[in-house]
Amino acid sequence: MDLSQLATSLGSTELRSAVMTASGTAGRGMELAAYGDLAELGAHVVKSLAPEPWAGNPAPRVAASGASMINSVGLQGPGIAAWLSDDLPKLLEAKVKVVASIWGRSVDEFARAAEMLRGADLLAIEVNVSCPNLESRNEIFAHSPTATKDVLAAVATELPKWAKLSPNCANVVEIAEAAQAAGATAVTLTNTLLAMAIDAEDRAPKLGARRGGMSGPSLKPVALRAVYDISEAHPSLPIIGVGGIRSGVDAVEFIMAGASAVQVGSASLENPRSIWRIQRELASWMHKHGVSSIDEIRGVAHG
Repeated sequence: MDLSQLATSLGSTELRSAVMTASGTAGRGMELAAYGDLAELGAHVVKSLAPEPWAGNPAPRVAASGASMINSVGLQGPGIAAWLSDDLPKLLEAKVKVVASIWGRSVDEFARAAEMLRGADLLAIEVNVSCPNLESRNEIFAHSPTATKDVLAAVATELPKWAKLSPNCANVVEIAEAAQAAGATAVTLTNTLLAMAIDAEDRAPKLGARRGGMSGPSLKPVALRAVYDISEAHPSLPIIGVGGIRSGVDAVEFIMAGASAVQVGSASLENPRSIWRIQRELASWMHKHGVSSIDEIRGVAHG
């Protein structure tokens, strides 16, 4: 199948395909390579990395909620130094376009993460401001325009910066504006919804950390609204849509809402071949409807 019509851009960043992996759902290296060609995708957005190794949250870390999932993995990872030596070389050898997602518990940790990635052969850095800010009562950076701006400004890099935002706030347009003002070249919408699950028999939360974040089909309408709202307010700001995408038509809807590209997350956990199927379905839908490029349908739902 010819996938050339799926090429798109996020500002000055050119993507061979509008379909990417979503951080946290496809590993940090070649984990999905047994199921498809990672180099065929627009980019592989790796699981979020911090400057130092982090053990994550206590088990259990995942609970089902209908067709959706609640997780509290807690951003477990080996640290950036280990990733640079162990995982990135294999991805580059396979000609994969790599986006490094970074997180930190303070503004200084974000700055250090960016510094550690200086000189790495990356397509972009996705700044996960949707994680807790331990300097401010464990609140989430992306719930505050000021905190979001502080983090993005501290991430000093020559690479494109994508700000991954949270759906858990009413002022997401204002948050996106703050990210853009601090140098974000695109915004990723959205991360998970704050949630929890309780076991009625055990009379206790199902997750070891008690609370978690919900992903999957239930997130889609929320993420779609966030994409639409930000596209309406700032049509020139590149947007990456993510949340509950399970089919090519789901991807089409995000693009019509204003996204230039999409990421596939929890569908890959259900079936690791999902992202390639979704990419083919998007290309098939475009061919069936006589659409020759992503730009032809981007934002058309705004009328």
